[in-house]
Order: sequence, then structure tokens, then C-alpha cells
Amino acid sequence: MDDTVMVAEDGGVMEIRLNRPDKKNALTRAMYEAVSAALERADADAAIRVALLTGTGDTFTSGNDVKDFQQRGADPAPRGGSRFLPVISGFKKPLIAAVNGAAIGVGSTMLLHCDLVFAARSARFVMPFTSLGLVPEAASTLLLPRLLGQQRASAMLLLGEPLDAETAHAWGLVNRVVGDNELMPTAHDAARRLAALPPQAVRLTKRLIKHGAPDVAARIDEEIGIFSERLASPEAQEAFAAFMEKRRPDFSRFD
Repeated sequence: MDDTVMVAEDGGVMEIRLNRPDKKNALTRAMYEAVSAALERADADAAIRVALLTGTGDTFTSGNDVKDFQQRGADPAPRGGSRFLPVISGFKKPLIAAVNGAAIGVGSTMLLHCDLVFAARSARFVMPFTSLGLVPEAASTLLLPRLLGQQRASAMLLLGEPLDAETAHAWGLVNRVVGDNELMPTAHDAARRLAALPPQAVRLTKRLIKHGAPDVAARIDEEIGIFSERLASPEAQEAFAAFMEKRRPDFSRFD
């Protein structure tokens, strides 16, 4: 049985835990499918009031599994992540993220669709899309400039400049930074408080908050179309090969 995503329910809270610590919780197609299915079930189950995302070990997620990406380059049909993004964006109930370490690529962009984000002091946020010959996803090209401003967003999305937890908090990407040992108690406390509130009022309030971004779905579709094309590009294949071969990529031959 695949246990790379673990789901537990307690007191109206569904905890979804990325559980591939030996690979820094790198996301595979199967993991995307499992998280998507869990979120869909949580949305449909009246007993579940809140969902909480976190990771096992010292990493929230290192992003997409590069080996999986190499295989997808030859078969770029929408799968896994392309289902996950509309699911997480359209999730109707409160969604909390407890970022327990590095959040790389989609590990950072998915946070833009969470209602509350708590970060351990060890957390850091990196979006290295261009260095992999790719483009950002999850409507991050729309939402991140709105949240951080164009210049800060450009530094993260174009240069892949990392943010530490304290800077992410100061810039508004996370709600609160706590000690690593305090992360899960803090996140679960917030989840329990939300679960105790009138559920319809909570869902309607979330809908009103998110109504300010009506073109998120269209941006997700636009990004994923370019992203899928980029997976098969020579630039991306060079970046993936260099990663697997533990060498520096050479983009000098590309115009």
C-alpha cells in the first residue's frame, strides 16, 4: 500500500501529510492524486470542517519529483498536478498549511491557496521555475505580485531568490512563525478553533475573501498550458538531466 500521503481525521479536522521524507517529500503523480482525492472527500464530507496540509521530516515538500518530470516530458498529458491545482484553489472549507521546512516550487505556490499558513523557523520558500526551464504555476504569476508587490514577486519567480521564514512573515506570505516543535500544536489549535465555528458562515466568509481573485482559474489554465509545453523543451530536459547527474546545467546553447 502506498503511504506517501497519509490522511487522518480527528475532531472535524482532516490532516493530509506528505510522507516521503527520504525524497524530501518530492511530489509524484500518485501523491498529487492522493492529496486531490483527500481534499475532494473533505469538501464533500459534512463531518470534516477543516483540512490541514503538512509534511513529514525536515521538508514540507521539495516540489515535483524531477525523475517524474523527465518522464512527463515525453508524455505531457495533463495529470496529477493539473488536477490538484483546481482542487486546492476551489476547496470550499478552511485550508491550513503547516510548513515544517523547505517549501520549493509548488510547495510554495500551493500556499497561495491556503487560508492560514504557519511556518517553522526552519522553513524557507523557493520558486526555482526558470532555472529548470519552466514557468510558475498555481496562478502564482497573478497572486504573488498581488500579495508581495511586483518587484518582490519578480525576484522570487524570475531569479528564484529564497525567503526565510521571518521574511516570509514580514512580507505576508505566512501568518505566524513558531519554533519547529511548536508548529503542529499551533496549526492544530487554529484548525480546532475553525472547526468549532458555524460551518456555513465559515465557508461563505472564505468565498467572499477569495471572490477578489475571479481570474485565478483562467490563470491556472494559462500557466499549465505553457508549463506542459516547457516540460518537453530542450531547456527543461537539460535542467532535469543536470539535476539527476549532479552537475551545473548549461543553457548557453539555447537562444
